[in-house]
Amino acid sequence: MNIYKKEFAVILAAWTLILMTACSQETIIPQEALPLEITTYISTHFPDYSILQSVKDRDDFVLTYDIILSDGISLEFNRKNEIIDIDGHSKLPDSVIPEKILLYVKTNYPSSIITDWELDDRNQQVQLDNGLDIEFTMSGDFVRIDD
Repeated sequence: MNIYKKEFAVILAAWTLILMTACSQETIIPQEALPLEITTYISTHFPDYSILQSVKDRDDFVLTYDIILSDGISLEFNRKNEIIDIDGHSKLPDSVIPEKILLYVKTNYPSSIITDWELDDRNQQVQLDNGLDIEFTMSGDFVRIDD
């Protein structure tokens, strides 16, 4: 019986290693290989920025595109080529922030700017230049300030 346990452990370890290496792949791709929806989004909302790097990332069977623009802005798109994360160091264009969220921030934090925006399965979140993280519903209603 001990031999079977050892063989099972070896087989299990081998499969785990195979799955781990097969599940995480990052590939740098040329700008021309990006889906049209992504390049259109970038040229519409970030026309003055150039693409410095494009990475097709397959992690745990989830496909994303990670784009780094000039001025240190990073964008992440999901498998449907929809924007899900924008990280910057300066003010993000108003056009990338949902209108209801933009209005809330301008009304409640008039001296602050939005530097990051993120969409997850249930909520949206923005980060202001003062470090404050604010969470909203998918429809843009205020939920809470996230510490």
